[in-house]
Amino acid sequence: MKRRDFLQGTALALTAGTGAAPLEALARERPEGAYPPALTGLRGAHPGSFEVAHDLAWNGKTWPRPKAQTDSIYDLIIVGGGLSGLAAAYFYRQRIGADARILILDNHDDFGGHAKRNEFTVRGKTLLGYGGSQSLSSPRGYSLVAKRLLEELGFRTGPFRRYFDFEFDRRHGLTEGALFRSADNGRSGLAADAFSPFGGPSQAEKARRIAEFPVSQATRRGLTALSAGAMRDTPAVREMLAAPNKTPAEAFLRTAYGFTDEGIQFMRRRSGPLWGAGLDVLSVTEGVIEGWLGEAAAEATYPYLEDELEARDEQQPYVFHFPDGNASVARLLVRSLIPGSIAGASMDDVVMARADYTRLDDPNHRVRIRLGSTAVRAENRAGGVDLTYVSGGEVHRSRALHSVLACYNNMIPHLCPDVGKVQREALAYPEKVPLGIINVALDNWQAIQRSGISQFYAPSGLLTIAGMDFPVSMGGYAFTAEPSEPCVLQCWQTPACGQSGDPFEQFRAGRMAMYQMPFAEYEAGIFDQLDAAWGPHGLDVERDIAAITVNRWPHGYSHEYLNLWDDPAWGRGAGPHVIGRQQVGQIAIANADSEAYAYVDGAFNAAYRAVRELTNDG
Repeated sequence: MKRRDFLQGTALALTAGTGAAPLEALARERPEGAYPPALTGLRGAHPGSFEVAHDLAWNGKTWPRPKAQTDSIYDLIIVGGGLSGLAAAYFYRQRIGADARILILDNHDDFGGHAKRNEFTVRGKTLLGYGGSQSLSSPRGYSLVAKRLLEELGFRTGPFRRYFDFEFDRRHGLTEGALFRSADNGRSGLAADAFSPFGGPSQAEKARRIAEFPVSQATRRGLTALSAGAMRDTPAVREMLAAPNKTPAEAFLRTAYGFTDEGIQFMRRRSGPLWGAGLDVLSVTEGVIEGWLGEAAAEATYPYLEDELEARDEQQPYVFHFPDGNASVARLLVRSLIPGSIAGASMDDVVMARADYTRLDDPNHRVRIRLGSTAVRAENRAGGVDLTYVSGGEVHRSRALHSVLACYNNMIPHLCPDVGKVQREALAYPEKVPLGIINVALDNWQAIQRSGISQFYAPSGLLTIAGMDFPVSMGGYAFTAEPSEPCVLQCWQTPACGQSGDPFEQFRAGRMAMYQMPFAEYEAGIFDQLDAAWGPHGLDVERDIAAITVNRWPHGYSHEYLNLWDDPAWGRGAGPHVIGRQQVGQIAIANADSEAYAYVDGAFNAAYRAVRELTNDG
């Protein structure tokens, strides 16, 4: 599976089976000085991180600009401490020199943006999970700038082929599954899945699995035809294949394979983790490139999609994954920027190193990260930038020669009064894609082994996919080896899938649904699906679930242009994002939104571009 790159919890050392469930105890007020990665409950866009921004953007609230400057003068102030903001600090210091004074503001209580780290302690064992940005996807294809940055941070691709346990599932007799529910088709429970974007079981095994799906015979015929590549050869199908960018994926499934409504519902959410949207809003091109429409469709569309399909086939194995996802990349950046913040000197030892949050905003350091601080105004004044922000309920004003806005695009028109009308419209165009990345700490995974299913796809319910995390051991961290040991389940919520309307309406509706969902509702939905999947095999959700961390991202993926809904002339090099990212005086814009590309290298490339603009280096 290839991925793009709640109520306030409390840090607890948890032991399953001690009567801690239900987990409302995890939603208490955050204790003073708690270690952010170890906080559980509702995280990601957590309470306290978004209220000021919502007042600014939704309610038009203004904060009085302090008459006197309340903070220091810096060379650069960066709004946003995600991968793009941290990389901008790194590149700026390279251009200006090690003495450059840099302030990074972030509205969350942790750095990294979507590259978030989740930690658990279960029965004395440390468990790591990622709360957003997952892996480095095909770094061989990164720009020279992004490659060089990773190399300078100590990242190497070679060791991951050793760190990633390719034989884990085979050794334990595990495969992927699908979770059927009675409301869908009259039966609840797991079944071995027959659909994988690329590869998977033999055709005979796929047919055997589909024969066991609790669906109608008509639906079974369509699914079998798709898995076998038995595509109809009719004028209507040939016409669709000749215009893959303009043909809806679900219409193609009906016409080419004879799909029923039931079959469509079964397949729709498979695209959710990658796009945040269902197959109902994607084209044949998008479905083919990601493997959901079968290799027969890929072969038939090859004359029209040659470059895209060859690029897909040249991708590296999806194994460049730290145990905490790309949080380790953010931690490598912070280590390089702030002395003593994270001990160690390699990509291996950063995995188990504990960040010292007391050093992040040390006045003795040239680079400072100020968490819990929301920018509310950035404006050019007298050869520099005045920046007003709210921190701890107080309004502050600082000044810098330059500023980089590394927050998401939709906020920039509300922050920066110097942005003109055309640029404002361009910045407001894309809809951020809502996603929930949920980590569930289990006391053991014996029920999973008994089921033979390590991960399931769910056509309905809170979670779209759920299962055991990537089997990576490195830097002293050991992935769970035996079913009797604790483990982390990685679960994805794609709230836009299943909403009605075009994708923009779906994203907005999904976002509001996330903001309105309390932790108790998340907990109930997680318990329900995990019980339906592994309860029959011995999982007791109240006994065996030690902790839950819900990383909700109502503003998740950057908008990548969709064939059926966006102008066909738009792409990485043209579109509203290019207009929106234009430099405004001494303010530059760097984020994945500005690249229309929700991957790590997109964030790095944006940071490099913004720093070059500010330092007049091309």
